[in-house]
Amino acid sequence: MTTRRRITVRALALLGVALILSACQRGGAQEPPQSGAADVRAEPVTRTELTRPITAAGTLGPKDEIALSFKIAGVIEELGVDAGDEVHAGQMLARLDLREIDAAVARARSAAEKAERDLARARRLYADSVATLVQVQDAGTAAELARADLEAAQFNRRYAVITAPASGVILRRTAESGELVGPGAEVVVLGSRRRGAVVRAGLPDRDVVRVTRGDRAVVHFDALPDRTFEGRVTAIAGAADAPTGTWKVEITLASPPGPAAGLVGHVEIEPRSSVRAALVPVEALLEADGAHATVFALSADGTHAERRRVTVAWLTGDEVAITEGLDGVTRVLTDGAAWLQHGDRVRIVQ
Repeated sequence: MTTRRRITVRALALLGVALILSACQRGGAQEPPQSGAADVRAEPVTRTELTRPITAAGTLGPKDEIALSFKIAGVIEELGVDAGDEVHAGQMLARLDLREIDAAVARARSAAEKAERDLARARRLYADSVATLVQVQDAGTAAELARADLEAAQFNRRYAVITAPASGVILRRTAESGELVGPGAEVVVLGSRRRGAVVRAGLPDRDVVRVTRGDRAVVHFDALPDRTFEGRVTAIAGAADAPTGTWKVEITLASPPGPAAGLVGHVEIEPRSSVRAALVPVEALLEADGAHATVFALSADGTHAERRRVTVAWLTGDEVAITEGLDGVTRVLTDGAAWLQHGDRVRIVQ
C-alpha cells in the first residue's frame, strides 16, 4: 500500500465519474446485451483490517519558538541579528542604551550602602543606650528595602540585554536599532533546535478524535519533491483553535530538512485504529456520489448480477476500500457491468 497514491473520500466523487468514463471506454466495443446472458468479468472481494489515513497540510518549524524581549522600556542601542541568522546559546542578540539603567543601579547601590552605614551606627548608639530599639529596627528595615531596590535594579540591568537561551535560528526581527520599545515588547523570535523540528497541521474534529500520540506520519514538501520525511505525532491540542475551528497537531520529524522553517508540507497520518473493509478493484465502481457508489455483485449461484449500494471509505492504489454494502459478496463485476440491470443473467469471461 503506497501512501503517495492514497486520496481522500472527498475527492472520490470526481474520481468516480472519471472511473465510470474509463470503464465505459474499456468496454466501448461492447453493445448492451440484446438477449441471453451478458459477458462480464468478475474480480474477487478481499476482506481485511485497514487503517484509513488522515491527510492535511502543515508547516515546518522548530518545536520551540521563543519570543525575546526586554524587561524594561528603553532605546535599543544594538540589534545585531537578522531573520535567518544562525545563533548559539549565550550569544548577545540585542542591547538597550545602558546609561540610564546603569545610573539607576549606581543610585540603588549608593542607597544600599548608606542604609547599611545607618544601621551600623544605630546599633552602636543602641549599645551605648543613646538610640532606642525602635530606631534600630527602623534602620534595619530601611537597609532591607535598600538591598531589595538594589537587587531589582541589577535584575533590570541584566535583562536590558537579550541573549540567546539556546542555539537556533532567528525567525523574526520586529524592532530596529534606535527604536524605543516598551517592557515585554517582542524584539526577535528565536527558533530553538533544542527539541528538534516539527510540522504543525490543523485537523477537523472528525479526524483529531482518531489520532493519538505516537501515530506514524509521512510528510512530503513541494520544495523537496524527491524526499520523504517520516515522523510521529508528538502533541495534540486540548482545544480547537478559535479562528479556524481545527485542532493543532505536531509531527516531530526524525530527520528534518535543515533550518528551512516555513516549508509547507503534505501530511499523511496513519492512526493505529483500524476498520474492517472490503477491497475491490476501482473498475467495479459505478455512479460514485461522495462517499457512496454502486457496484454489481455476482450472485451466489454465479449466474446473475446484483446491484449493491456501497459506502466507500477511501481509495488505495488501484483498489477501493468499502465498509458497507458487500456483506456475503465474494466477487464483483467489472468489464461489462455498466450495461447491467439488477437481476440480469451474466456469463463470466476471462
